[in-house]
Amino acid sequence: MIKNASILLAAALVCALPFLLRPARDAGEWREGDPVLVVVSPHIASIREEFARGFSRWHAARYGRPVQIDWRNIGGTTEIMRYLQGEYAAAFRAWARREGVPAADAALAARRPEEPEQAAAWDAFRAHDDPADFGCKIDVFFGGGTYDHGAAEAQGLTVPPWPVGEVPAGLFEDADGATMIPEGLGGEVWRGKAFFSAVLSGFGICANPDRLVELGVTNADGTARQPRAWRDLADPRLVGQVAVTDPTKSGSIAKAFEMILHSTMRDHVLAAGFAPEAIEANERAIAEGREPPFANAECTMQNAQCDARPPDHPTTRPPDYQTAVEDGWLAGIRLLQRIGANARYFTDAAGKPPQDVSAGDAAAGVCIDFYGRVQAETTRTAEGVERLLYVTPRGGSSISGDPISLLRGADHRELGVRFIEFVLSEDGQRLWNGRPGTPGGPERRALRRLPIRRDFYPDATNPAIDARAKARAGTTSDDLLDPAVDAYELAGAFAYEPRWTAAHFSFLRSFVRAMCMDSGEELRAAWRAILAHGGPEACPEAMRLLERMPDEPYAVNAANVTAARRDKAMLKGLSPTDLQTEWTKFFRRSYREAREAAERGE
Repeated sequence: MIKNASILLAAALVCALPFLLRPARDAGEWREGDPVLVVVSPHIASIREEFARGFSRWHAARYGRPVQIDWRNIGGTTEIMRYLQGEYAAAFRAWARREGVPAADAALAARRPEEPEQAAAWDAFRAHDDPADFGCKIDVFFGGGTYDHGAAEAQGLTVPPWPVGEVPAGLFEDADGATMIPEGLGGEVWRGKAFFSAVLSGFGICANPDRLVELGVTNADGTARQPRAWRDLADPRLVGQVAVTDPTKSGSIAKAFEMILHSTMRDHVLAAGFAPEAIEANERAIAEGREPPFANAECTMQNAQCDARPPDHPTTRPPDYQTAVEDGWLAGIRLLQRIGANARYFTDAAGKPPQDVSAGDAAAGVCIDFYGRVQAETTRTAEGVERLLYVTPRGGSSISGDPISLLRGADHRELGVRFIEFVLSEDGQRLWNGRPGTPGGPERRALRRLPIRRDFYPDATNPAIDARAKARAGTTSDDLLDPAVDAYELAGAFAYEPRWTAAHFSFLRSFVRAMCMDSGEELRAAWRAILAHGGPEACPEAMRLLERMPDEPYAVNAANVTAARRDKAMLKGLSPTDLQTEWTKFFRRSYREAREAAERGE
């Protein structure tokens, strides 16, 4: 009996030993029954893991319970928006049937319709923020660009997390009243009523120095000549060597394409003689419905007074401002076309170009800044040799935000609001660029992103902010004090004119697809034929055919591709899909004719 009892006791001790010797439970460790937050995000796995861990500990310290985040990985921002729109439309229709409310199709429209029944449905959709009525079973939309988060706000998919004037202390302003998260900078909007940028992104060029040397893209001393401007990606020596992401699959890369177009336009307008002050004055006048008051830097008085000058005066007939803008638009479109002609591929994954460039599978590529920096860091050899170079073209990219938003009808609304507060707080912001293992930094992997809070960057005008930034310098993965990395310095170097490109974001995606992807085989064949027969200068007719723009359904030759023009296409009975098909047919025909002209030696 005693022997049996001893055996049972020994067995019990063996079973209990792992529990007795187990380390003390982490305060942020989640148990069944603890709260769960549902978040949809295009962010990569390392970001999701670090923010899930950081928020759980933050919540446990303040509210006594850890949190588990249920991540919904639907795809890129475009796919997320399609999913949310579909879910809300279906949920609202079901609710409307129960309540006897007309479930008009325009309930999710960005603007309130004029037709009464449509307007009533639009109002009804926005009047409800209770999961008992309708929702999408997701609480928070985390990541993606301001374009899509702005669209979600306009469509009523997201709601403000706090009443007006009740933003938690310390988020948007510090204790001294200094702005920590601005409304925007450099023409970019960083926060709205329902979306708040949590981290900043720029766009740039990644390049493989070894491949550049092999292709002859070198400096006088034979070292690799790093591409530093968008036009460098159109270098004929890079034919078949530029890695690019499909802008219709990635909202971030679509933004990069907008930056290429916009910066080319600005360079063109400046070259036409319009100083920055003249650009600002013209855009202000156009916004107010007036004729542009200033012609160019040479003539800064009213046009009528300039016309009164003697006939031989150089500013008698100053160039037209809008013409310069439209010519710049066309120059930017053609630069995108030339980059497409040099493309090795258009991938669905925004992180693939820097990976392939570092491996030597491509010589250069367009990428989001943090993808470039992370890949440069992870592929550096033990001897410190860089296999990947990255640069944000100065003045070539705005600094845009990746927001976070609370979704309408969230099942866990209070928890979602707390998550937004954490992400925007100093605690959450430290995760973006902290070195692993530093206080408040990520635990396993450096995220290499640019935090939005102003006190992470130097500020010569505010000693307190400057001191806080310098105190953090030893804990960040990137030197945020360096002007080449400082998000506020880069944002200030780029002047964004929303009228030029902002309203044409969706158009640009579709047009680039038709011009460079759906007709890509013909484009690259034509470009190679031109290069094989002496290059652009030796093949003027082939270049004319390559670069011509479609005249039907309408000419794409201006910065003001407006709703009126889209309406014109609709009057011709063309849907957006039909329109893209027409563009593709046009470009394929043009490129085939360009190749034939080059081969004939015209």
